[in-house]
Amino acid sequence: MANIHAKTVQDLEFPTVLKQVSARCSTELGKERALEIGPIDDKASIVTILGQTAEYLSSFISENRIPPHGFDAINKELQLLRIENTTLEVGSFKKIATICTTVATQKKFLKKFKEYYPLLFEVSDKIELNTDIPKQIDLVIDRFGEVKDRASNKLFDIRRQMNQVKGKIGQSFASALNTYHGSDYLDDIRESVVENRRVLAVKAMYRRKVKGTVMGTSKTGSIVYIEPEATLKYSRELNNLEYDEKEEIQRILNELTDQIRPFGWLLAEYQDFLAHMDITAAKASYATDTNALLPEINNDKRLYLRDAFHPLLYLSNKLQHTETYPQTIELHPENRIIVISGPNAGGKSITLKTIGLLQVMLQSGLLIPVHERSSVCLFDTILTDIGDNQSIENHLSTYSYRLKNMKNFLRICDKETLFLIDEFGTGSDPELGGALAEAFLEVFYEREAYGVITTHYANLKALADELPHTTNANMVFNSKTLEPTFQLVLGEAGSSFTFEVAQKNGIPYSLINKAKKKIERGKVRFDATIAKLQKERSKMAKTGSRLQEEESKAREEAARLEKLNAKIKSKLENYQELYDHDQRMVQLGNKVDKAADRYFIDKKKRVLVSELLRIVETENSKRKKKTATQAKAERAKKAKVVQEVQKEVKVIREKKIVEKKKAIIKEKNKPRPVFTIGDRVRMQDGKSVGTIDSLEKNKAIVNYGIFTTNVSVDQLELVERTKK
Repeated sequence: MANIHAKTVQDLEFPTVLKQVSARCSTELGKERALEIGPIDDKASIVTILGQTAEYLSSFISENRIPPHGFDAINKELQLLRIENTTLEVGSFKKIATICTTVATQKKFLKKFKEYYPLLFEVSDKIELNTDIPKQIDLVIDRFGEVKDRASNKLFDIRRQMNQVKGKIGQSFASALNTYHGSDYLDDIRESVVENRRVLAVKAMYRRKVKGTVMGTSKTGSIVYIEPEATLKYSRELNNLEYDEKEEIQRILNELTDQIRPFGWLLAEYQDFLAHMDITAAKASYATDTNALLPEINNDKRLYLRDAFHPLLYLSNKLQHTETYPQTIELHPENRIIVISGPNAGGKSITLKTIGLLQVMLQSGLLIPVHERSSVCLFDTILTDIGDNQSIENHLSTYSYRLKNMKNFLRICDKETLFLIDEFGTGSDPELGGALAEAFLEVFYEREAYGVITTHYANLKALADELPHTTNANMVFNSKTLEPTFQLVLGEAGSSFTFEVAQKNGIPYSLINKAKKKIERGKVRFDATIAKLQKERSKMAKTGSRLQEEESKAREEAARLEKLNAKIKSKLENYQELYDHDQRMVQLGNKVDKAADRYFIDKKKRVLVSELLRIVETENSKRKKKTATQAKAERAKKAKVVQEVQKEVKVIREKKIVEKKKAIIKEKNKPRPVFTIGDRVRMQDGKSVGTIDSLEKNKAIVNYGIFTTNVSVDQLELVERTKK
């Protein structure tokens, strides 16, 4: 689907984005493959990859975070497995086992939480699970990366014999050491190790006194290193055993390699899967850092980027604690081409690059930093003409290069194309270049292509007003401070503020006035009118945006209330059904109770049975015959209603308990009154009112007229102060 030239990708600085994504990968293979990301041909694949990245992004704020997927690349091992009679090293088996267990962990996790991560689960589910490979490796290799003693019976015997021989070497060497140390033949260091063998450090003058094999001397020649004759025999035996051990280990590794060799294709799949997960995680991490998300993807050829940020500029400004200004732009069948005008350094080029870079990112499977209400579409072709493309090697001027580029545009451009052109028509005579640019724009328009161009040419601004599906736009410039606001406004052309900017930069007013006289008076007035319209448009845009936001909120609230109303209506119906059922049960119970009373009095069983049968038959006649499935469904419905009622009763109870606790806390926190003799009081939660006769040590005697009582003042409430 995608026909995006490498020059376009380069113009939009997409490789820089890939470097930043690559830096967030945790594996070397992931870092390499992240740099190779490019536009994807198939729309379904784009949607799937974007969805996977969005799922991984959601895992960052979920309790069910995706487990680590780190691994060491096994490219060399896979190459060796393709060649017959080759043997992998011990370290290679450890890497293979780790990859297998990591894939198993990922598959198990994604299967468990497939409702949260359906697209990632789909990828993992396609991979065949093999638990035999790590088991086979575990039988041979230990966790330290060494071949186990029990890898074969022969290896076990060899190593047992080696340990025995090493013990004999140790004993014989210790005996020789004690013998010669007593004779003062040894140096102060007594012993050393040469070629992995223990040797005696013999003084050079006594070297002929010590029986054994000379293994070397010290740098000064004062010490001779001799392996004692007693240990020599055992050392030779150990050498033979070490050779046997090496041979047996080689045989075991050969056998293990042959067992794994048929699964080379599966291991390649495992590595690809983990590399894909690593890149997906890196893209999700990049999305977090740039506040990116997955917008709606529509089939209506509508590109609506709301509050869009240029990711490279956003990250750069974030490091420098500088504000980045978002842009909002919309292209659709009724407004296919936008002509942006306005002063230099106002943000036209960065707006153009933002649109292009976000589109390339999206079609390469990366989330983009836009508002969640944005809506995007996909294009078959993206064409760009940005920056000074002067070619010294090919002796091409800027304008010549741009003409060659336009030739390419004319060849490819169709209704599935998005073109982005910066400073359209520049590089030649303004009038002639402008006229040619106008002709190009008309061709792009006729072919129903989508595009954004920036220009200073008045004829292109005028053409944008004349063509029905083309719109002017401008970068707002503060006419008072002559500073850019970096805000894009659709609907009108922008003034270049040529003379105003010149004046601000210190050009004498007399010179500016002279320049004004050299051009047509109508042109100056036209430019001034555009500047005035810009201010009016800015005010209207703010009001429109606010009203649109309020309308959206009102619609959401209406939808919420409608949903709530339907829910309440459903609950009322369920409650009515439950109430009717309970009333029937009460009536039935009353009839049974009357029959029981009569039986209690007259003890006539036949009359009781007859009455009960009559009650049952009367009830059954009211019932409709139901299948087992219908009966089960009805029971389930009743149970659900009962459960909902119980849940709501529980909520009401909990609310009352909370309110009661709050009242108690409030009462406790309320300052206690200071009582005096004669105050009218009553006990807390009591009704009788009495008078305090005396107070002593936080106790009060309260007179109720008929009797008196001694109580703590903490239990009293003040009703009325005594009148003084």
